Amino acid sequence: MSESSRDTAEGAGWGASVRGEYLRLVPRQAEKISWLNPRHLWAARNGVLASWFGDPTGEVRSRWAARRAASGAPADRVIRRDDPDRFSFLVIGDTGEGGEPQYAVVPGLLKEGRDTSFALLASDVIYPVGSADDYGPKFFRPYQDYQAPVYAIPGNHDWYEDLSGFMRVFCDETEPLPPVPAPRPLTRAWLRSLLWHRPRPGDGAHLDEARKLRSSPAQRAVQPGPYWAIDAGPLRIVGVDTGLLGTLDAEQGAWLREVSRDPRPKILVTGSPLYVDGEHHPCPIEGGGTVDDVVRDPAHRYVAAIGGDIHNYQRYPVRLDDGRTLQYVVAGGGGAFTHATHTIPRVDVAGVTEADFRCYPLRGDSLAFYSGLYGRRTRLRRFFSLTEAEAAAVIAERLGIGPTRAPGAPARVTRRMRLVAGLLGTGRRPDRGKRFRLPVRKAYQSLFSPGSATYSPPFFKSFLRIDVTPDALRLRCFAATGQRAQEVAPPVEDEVTVPLT
Repeated sequence: MSESSRDTAEGAGWGASVRGEYLRLVPRQAEKISWLNPRHLWAARNGVLASWFGDPTGEVRSRWAARRAASGAPADRVIRRDDPDRFSFLVIGDTGEGGEPQYAVVPGLLKEGRDTSFALLASDVIYPVGSADDYGPKFFRPYQDYQAPVYAIPGNHDWYEDLSGFMRVFCDETEPLPPVPAPRPLTRAWLRSLLWHRPRPGDGAHLDEARKLRSSPAQRAVQPGPYWAIDAGPLRIVGVDTGLLGTLDAEQGAWLREVSRDPRPKILVTGSPLYVDGEHHPCPIEGGGTVDDVVRDPAHRYVAAIGGDIHNYQRYPVRLDDGRTLQYVVAGGGGAFTHATHTIPRVDVAGVTEADFRCYPLRGDSLAFYSGLYGRRTRLRRFFSLTEAEAAAVIAERLGIGPTRAPGAPARVTRRMRLVAGLLGTGRRPDRGKRFRLPVRKAYQSLFSPGSATYSPPFFKSFLRIDVTPDALRLRCFAATGQRAQEVAPPVEDEVTVPLT
């Protein structure tokens, strides 16, 4: 195991010049998705349409569930495995852009996951819109050598084609849903239907050929729908589908409450994290209540809630009133563009302080990454670019925290560094400049982070390995930088042991 970003700058991938073997895996004609490209933005319009004209995902999900039930899927949507009391599995989030950052995760994942029983994909399996023919280069090819089943929870991008590709790959559906009757003219539903993005004719023509890349019996997995539970060893893993807008419909909410009554300890896997960027997002359920209400109920015995959607790693150990500690984790660093962590203000939420909080990339590395990126794009490198030491120093000043990495010679913070940090949305202490800082951070996360796709390491990608015993589970976040050193021995960026009894 190599040094991590918490140990040295080299452990973060800075300064290295030897790129990993992952380059041999990348398809020659790999698509480079840019969220600054109007074509990709237009294709991914369904989320905006759902927020303007009403969200149809609950109705569509119910139709898929009815079809799966008619095909013989278990009514309780539980996948019952025969894993022993001690086993391991992987969690990867927001994977499917199909470029170098996704493939850079693969060597470390295969190394650390060689003895795992299965893997879970948490949100956004395929970008930009979940097309069936994108599964070849963005799912089957990168994970062709992982010799265990892969289960998945869809993200909003998988829903941009009404989940057709996802259901064909993970649930063995063969056809899209039949069209519904046209809505009444001049209604919100009618306006939505006029603009709605749907699968293109003939999508999936190459799917049978792509499936051959993961066709061994050991890799076989069929799940009962876009949400499910897995009983594995002493643990129940519950996966919920948060659709386009990060909510649950009443039918899925009722199922979640029912499946959570099982006496086993549980982990929730969700397409939208419940704690992220220093904020609480409990995830409403249609008809009342929230997903987090279910998770916090002591009778349900949840020990962790892992969500994708945000493309980095974060962990919030929340201590509840009854004395339990729930681990809320963001695990979306599997391959898509990196969401900034330097925009996260000093953490103070639900009793979790900065001393308890963990993230990857470190805020200083995130700021250095973005300052170099925008220095190149604006051709103002001398102004924008900060070294990792300079970025760490200005982060420490703005947040009032000590350096995360073992310090070398301290960098002097200058007016230019402060200005660059402010322009790039760097977080601050909660008691300083809140009215100005918050919209800047929101705009940066929404508008500038999607333009961060780069094909030069370090990539700051990550995946989780979870080792389960009858008494506890050990959660580790492994880094993938794209550099050879971290590929040979993936560094552990965070580790926590969670009791199950």
